[in-house]
Amino acid sequence: MHAIITTGGKQYLIKEGDIIKVEKLKLDEGEKVKFEQVLMLEKDGKYSFGQPLIENSFAEGKILRHGKAKKILVLKYKPKKRYEKKMGHRQLFTEIRIEKINI
Repeated sequence: MHAIITTGGKQYLIKEGDIIKVEKLKLDEGEKVKFEQVLMLEKDGKYSFGQPLIENSFAEGKILRHGKAKKILVLKYKPKKRYEKKMGHRQLFTEIRIEKINI
């Protein structure tokens, strides 16, 4: 069984047992999280699509940890003006194990 859920402004293709990294959630490690915005479900080769969401369906998961992603470098540059600015950014994330998908 597969599903597409939305959280943090992004969409994720999930199945039971997957470990996904999403935008940081304000919950503690070990807590349960429930994703109610399900866009698509697939079970035994049969697909059902929401318009925009599928009612009475959700995915449940457990928060494993919080962390920071690898650093990315951002360079601002303006030619002929002697302007150059180099910055770094590390995005915060929450790692979640998907435990079950309910229809």
